Amino acid sequence: MSLLDAEPLRLDVSSTALIIIDMQRDFLEPGGFGAMLGNDVSLLRSAIAPCQALLAAARAAGLLIIHTREGHRPDLSDAPPSKLARGGGPKHIGDPGPMGRILIRGEPGHGIVPELAPAPGEPVLDKPGKGAFYQTDLALILANAGIRTLLVAGVTTEVCVHTTVREANDRGYECMVVSDAVGSYFPEFHRVALAMITAQGGIFGWVSDSARVCAALTRAAA
Repeated sequence: MSLLDAEPLRLDVSSTALIIIDMQRDFLEPGGFGAMLGNDVSLLRSAIAPCQALLAAARAAGLLIIHTREGHRPDLSDAPPSKLARGGGPKHIGDPGPMGRILIRGEPGHGIVPELAPAPGEPVLDKPGKGAFYQTDLALILANAGIRTLLVAGVTTEVCVHTTVREANDRGYECMVVSDAVGSYFPEFHRVALAMITAQGGIFGWVSDSARVCAALTRAAA
């Protein structure tokens, strides 16, 4: 069934997956890495409730659900020096922070916010880069499950979400970005990033909101 009457994308729950990108404590919680860089984390936290609704609807419909976390090995061997040098704040990746070492796998800040805790059996992919395909098993998991369509949520809209959607588009996947279930520290970046996805007849994919996507999932599951 169509998610939106104006869009050609049709929803088949047997070949659709929900991917929730990097909803991590270090990005969304006060005192985390995002806040330490001077960002207003409430702009990202606004995506939590829509993501919760998406999770509930996707689980009820039996969708494959995948969570990602950006972070690095404790020895930083998978983090290029150019990335370690960026950030502009007093702390960098790997440094001690209020939630453990910043963006290091296994540290408290690396974990997904409790409101969106993965259920047993839902894959959690640790990625060292921005895109969810880079140095992860995502492509293999999707291929083995026969997935053709991705519902995409998470943070941030213009960085990890956009990179993942662009990579998915090149691999032939149809992508639907859920506008209120993604977020950015920069509202203008969020607005423009969503507009870029649907430009020129859906150059990278489609955009809808959580209410309409959840309604479509509920109808599909009935």
